Amino acid sequence: MTTDPEVELLWREQGREPRPGLSLGRIVRAAIEIADAEGLEGLSMRKVADRLGFTTMSLYRHVPGRDQLVDLMVDEVYGEQAYTPEEPAAGQGWRARLEGAARQGWALRRRHPWLAEVRGTRHLPGPNVIAHYDHMLSTVADTGLAPSEVIAVVGMLGRFVDAEALTLVETRREERRSGVSEQEWWGGQDALYERLDRFPTLSRLWAEGGWDHPEDSFEFGLRRQLDGVEALIRERDESRDGSSGCPECGTPLEPAPSGRPRVYCSRACQQRAYRKRKSG
Repeated sequence: MTTDPEVELLWREQGREPRPGLSLGRIVRAAIEIADAEGLEGLSMRKVADRLGFTTMSLYRHVPGRDQLVDLMVDEVYGEQAYTPEEPAAGQGWRARLEGAARQGWALRRRHPWLAEVRGTRHLPGPNVIAHYDHMLSTVADTGLAPSEVIAVVGMLGRFVDAEALTLVETRREERRSGVSEQEWWGGQDALYERLDRFPTLSRLWAEGGWDHPEDSFEFGLRRQLDGVEALIRERDESRDGSSGCPECGTPLEPAPSGRPRVYCSRACQQRAYRKRKSG
């Protein structure tokens, strides 16, 4: 079995930490506190060391560098929510389960907006991240979608949640930098608003109150995303209903060369169906 130091670090067995001294767990938690307050741009190995009262070099005995520390931070905060394999609750369909998983991800990013700043495709996932991903896959795995579609649905929804969270990150960053709230900043742009009457559609929507009570972008987007997935699942269901497949296993039926049309794909499926009817 091959080993990779970064994978071993992320997937290490986490036992009880000794009280005195420096530990990997304390380093990760301190880094999360800094990122929660200042975003990823405010995170450095030096700041973590200062927060813990150690030298920067002492941190490198526990974690190779900042990139690896960020991966550890991500997995740590995903551990705030336990994901255990379980049967769906009675009466709870795929849509409610997928929506619940998306809302859990959104709540996590509201607590830790910097998660959306972890960009790129080459961040190693830890066990808690994989548990979350597996949970999301399980919500639509039995809907009749193709395996590649299940993966695509979860990826699409994850990117949507990240995009919404990134707006929070950018807003907080600008507010920290300027000391002016988002509402105050836009409220002071009179010189811009005076020039907008030349745009007829924008002006009409403004006059009709389109910006008076804006839609919640996360709630609006989540509903539309789920509507799209529901339409896809319905399309797949209708496609199966309209096709000639074995009622026992779903295998497409080859047309019979002559005589009565085939009902089952094999003698075995026919016998299983017969036994079910007899026992029922």
